[in-house]
Amino acid sequence: MARRRYDTQLQTVTDINITPLMDLTFLLLIVFMITAPVLEYEVDVSPPQMEAEHIDEESSLMISLNVDGKIVFRKETFNAEGLTQRLAHLSATRPTVTALIRADGDRPYREVINVMKAVRAANISNVSLVTQPEDVE
Repeated sequence: MARRRYDTQLQTVTDINITPLMDLTFLLLIVFMITAPVLEYEVDVSPPQMEAEHIDEESSLMISLNVDGKIVFRKETFNAEGLTQRLAHLSATRPTVTALIRADGDRPYREVINVMKAVRAANISNVSLVTQPEDVE
């Protein structure tokens, strides 16, 4: 008579099923891939209050960057190099002069930085950005 073995219930599991572990790993990876960029733009930036005193335009140089991206100084249009040359001549006669940069709000940040670099190249170290007061509602 043949002997039957009924040891299937007593057999131990020697391998681990990693499918649920892989599912969880990929789920966490997807969650972090979605939330990481959102957290980067979640930084709270509060600009300072716009309570500045009146600007004395006689002791400062007003440089404007208009909506077309043109640099305007004393009703003349300049490129960055021309502005540097003109400001270098003025800073030689008035070493403590302040440069005020007024840029249109729709201009890219790098253009404002290029104007600041041109002012700095003319040996003017005191540079300020001009803003409009915000309407308090």
